[in-house]
Amino acid sequence: MNSKKDQPVALIAGVAPGLGESLVRRFIAEGYQVFGMARSNRMQDRLGDLDGYFHIECDLTDPEAVSGKINEIEAAHGAFSVAVCNAHKLHIASFLETTTDDLETVWQNTCFSAMTVAKAVIPSMLSQKTGTIIFTGATAGLRGGAKFSAFASAKFALRGFAQALAREFQPQGIHVVHAILDGLLWEEQTIERFDPPQEKCLDPDAVAEAYMGLVLQDQSVWTHEIDFRPFTENF
Repeated sequence: MNSKKDQPVALIAGVAPGLGESLVRRFIAEGYQVFGMARSNRMQDRLGDLDGYFHIECDLTDPEAVSGKINEIEAAHGAFSVAVCNAHKLHIASFLETTTDDLETVWQNTCFSAMTVAKAVIPSMLSQKTGTIIFTGATAGLRGGAKFSAFASAKFALRGFAQALAREFQPQGIHVVHAILDGLLWEEQTIERFDPPQEKCLDPDAVAEAYMGLVLQDQSVWTHEIDFRPFTENF
C-alpha cells in the first residue's frame, strides 16, 4: 500500500454491493482513501480498479484480526477519520425454529463486529481528538417483529452500544451516530430476496450522501440518532 497521509482515511466495515459500494464512491469523491473490510474478496473484484479504494479481507468477528489490519493501515496511511459499521446478518424465522447458534451468529455479525471495529479505531481518533463512527441500524432496532427475534435482539444491542459510546467519547471529540434505515435498501441482496417496488426502497446513493452530511456536521449540531425512510414507508 502506498502511503498518502495527506488524505483523510475512511473505513467501510462490512462493505458489500449497495450501500457499501455507494459509501465507497461517495467518500472517494470527497477526497478520502477508502478501505473496505469484509470476510470475502468479492468487492475487490468489483471495486479493485477504483482509484482510492483498498480492499481488506478480514473476519470482522475476529478482534485480533481486525485490530491487526487497522493498525497496519493506520501505520501506512494515518488515523481513520471515519468508520462506518455496516456488517450484519439477517435471519428471518419463527422463534421456535431459531436456534441458539442462529442467535449467536446474528449477534456476532451485527453487534460484536461493531465492537471489534470501534475498539480498533477509537484509540487513534482519541489521539487526534476527532473522528466519526456511524453504526447502521434498522427498523428492528426500534421494534421487534414476528420472526425477527435474533435480528431484532442484535440490532437493539447495537443501538444501546452506540448510545453508550456516544456518551463516553463525544465529549472527547468523537462523533458517534446510530443511523436507522427504516425500510429496504434498493440493492442486489434486497431485490433477490424480497423483489420490492423500487419506489418503496431507500436509494443507497442517497443514504451515502446523508452519511457524508453527518460526517461534515459542525460540532455544535452533532446528530446522534437519525432515521431514514422512503416517503412511502409507514411509521
